[in-house]
Amino acid sequence: MTSTEAAALASLMVEDEAAVSDAPTYSPEAVGAGLLVLGLLLSPKPPKETKPTR
Repeated sequence: MTSTEAAALASLMVEDEAAVSDAPTYSPEAVGAGLLVLGLLLSPKPPKETKPTR
């Protein structure tokens, strides 16, 4: 590989991608937070303490 080819390859690796649309991108952090909230809402409630009977 010549230095010219290496420079061309390096410039392609650094170059940003062109924006195709303004659609929202996938962000796993948002999905994780949603799953955490859903898990908290669906989790069973702790048992209530009953008064001891005599």
